[in-house]
Amino acid sequence: MLFAGGVVLTGLLLGYANKPDGWYAALNKPAFNPPNFLFAPVWLTLYVCIGVAGARTWARDPRSPAMAAWAAQMALNFLWSPVFFGMHRIGLALGIILALLTAIAAFIATQWRTDRLAALLFLPYAAWVGFATLLNGSIYRLN
Repeated sequence: MLFAGGVVLTGLLLGYANKPDGWYAALNKPAFNPPNFLFAPVWLTLYVCIGVAGARTWARDPRSPAMAAWAAQMALNFLWSPVFFGMHRIGLALGIILALLTAIAAFIATQWRTDRLAALLFLPYAAWVGFATLLNGSIYRLN
């Protein structure tokens, strides 16, 4: 529980420190861009799932390939917001989110037979990051 709570707290603090600002508001965005109020509850839910999946993986084998994939996706996840919202580097953020999506897929693949629940907990995350990748790419193209 402590592991999952740490993930949720860190994710929320990072999100708070890298909130959309006037720069983001001024960007051209695609018609499918969701309203800003949607992001916090979605990410809170996803961070709970990410934390639980990570805790289960750590408890089983902290040196496993699955844990390496989990750690990689977490690092990329935490890197994206400061690059996109802080540095305003839309193209670099697109590269990061593509790598993040790859790491998420690797985690799911490595856990599918070992811990199906951990893999399933990552499916909504994969869907959201896939959508976010499309959104990031569209913002890059439009700006």
